[in-house]
Amino acid sequence: MIEQKKAKLVLADGTVFEGRGFGARGEAVGEVVFNTSMMGYQEIMTDPSYKGQIVTMTYPLIGNYGANEEDHESIMPQVEGFVVKENSLYPSNWRSKKTLDAYLKENNIVGIEGIDTRSLTRHIRDVGAQEGIISSEDLDSKSLLRKAKKSPGLIGRDLVKEVTCKKGYQWSQGEWSLKKGYKEFSPLEDNEERFNVVAYDLGIKYNILRKLVEAGCNVTVVPADTEAEKVLELNPDGIFLSNGPGDPEGVPYVAQNVKKLLEKKPIFGICLGHQILGLAFGGKTFKLKFGHRGGNQPVMDLSTEKVEITSQNHGFAVDSESLPDDIRITHINLNDRTVEGLMHQELPIFSVQYHPEASPGPHDASYLFKRFMESMRKSKK
Repeated sequence: MIEQKKAKLVLADGTVFEGRGFGARGEAVGEVVFNTSMMGYQEIMTDPSYKGQIVTMTYPLIGNYGANEEDHESIMPQVEGFVVKENSLYPSNWRSKKTLDAYLKENNIVGIEGIDTRSLTRHIRDVGAQEGIISSEDLDSKSLLRKAKKSPGLIGRDLVKEVTCKKGYQWSQGEWSLKKGYKEFSPLEDNEERFNVVAYDLGIKYNILRKLVEAGCNVTVVPADTEAEKVLELNPDGIFLSNGPGDPEGVPYVAQNVKKLLEKKPIFGICLGHQILGLAFGGKTFKLKFGHRGGNQPVMDLSTEKVEITSQNHGFAVDSESLPDDIRITHINLNDRTVEGLMHQELPIFSVQYHPEASPGPHDASYLFKRFMESMRKSKK
């Protein structure tokens, strides 16, 4: 029998949820958000875009296939805390190495289970994402409310510096397969046409790097504060701007460097990278009420009117009214009509708000990596 202890989740507006603690004991403070994915909890927890946030899974049973050493999207879990309806005590999967409870303990992540996650999700949808605290130690609701209200929030905060790499590195790992696991690529393998790409690590997911390698890129990853001049010294064929956490206006140094690169090389941005491009173009961003998080977000490609079901994780968006005339909106979210894709009318630069690399999620948008390859091919010619 696994020992469980009472725990509480208290939101900054005073709403209290009582449940049972699992994972590490202690307290976790952050913005409370929800994710509608039915699976992929390990990839979600290790996505650096969740830095500063407590993630609630809307699917009721989490942990039923355990955790392993292969499904992480960064070096360690990045969420501040984890909220589920029911934590599975007995996972069943041939790749499972440990329970979700053990995985959270191992990585010092505080979790809470046994609360009504439907009620919590509806509350967030009604009033918006807000700061909160999970505690399995202090169970005084008034004390916890004071702590939640002291949380710094996300607006204007630089969370990228907490998740970006300390120094640059090369990435050569491709996608995972059932027979061979992860494949390592050589820059000269099979005399393939390969392109040199510099990827800004704003909180990059491993599967983005794998997709770039599989598409035909030799990838050099650099820290988020790398100066534009140093990037150009690497003589890339293209530049990639990754996903990442928090407010894009909280990292002005990234947009400033990207602005210097706009007319130099083809650029492809995803998620925070998309928002950074919007700022570099001269646009503005704003905070969404409760964000888009999950693997079922419908997006329309305006050029073809084709609908893609996409994986998303973001709480900010580009303001369509703020964009200059030489920027075309290419994709929109069909739920709230927010901007999901941008393209420069003349330069080989484009971006999407969603995650074409999925992990977890659908693969409808994986063609965008090939589009990036084609833009580099045309630019070289």
